[in-house]
Amino acid sequence: MINYILVAAGAAIGGTLRYWLTDVAHKIIETTFPIGTLAVNVIGSFILGILVYYLDSNELLSSYMKVLLMIGFCGGFTTFSSFSFETMELFRNSEYLLGIGNILLNVFLTLAALVLAIIIAKALTRG
Repeated sequence: MINYILVAAGAAIGGTLRYWLTDVAHKIIETTFPIGTLAVNVIGSFILGILVYYLDSNELLSSYMKVLLMIGFCGGFTTFSSFSFETMELFRNSEYLLGIGNILLNVFLTLAALVLAIIIAKALTRG
């Protein structure tokens, strides 16, 4: 039960920080490009990398802190960090085709899902 509470707390903090950082980025750099989302994805991937490849590999995180920070905070801040980490693990394990496949499938299928949702939403709106 404690792990669920830790995930929820971390996700709340991560999601709130994501919202704030995206807002700040768009105020600083006025553009139609989604600079805030890009910033969050890059920062989240960096944070997860430090957590996994430095703190966890040097056994500096308790199991509770891993759940709070890696799953909760980074998951709430950006799921792109998980995607980046999993892809890098595939490459580190010499699973190059799977890594490339993961990139292509995540990018294209999520875009396709969004297009499908738009099509369905438009059809339902007309109906």
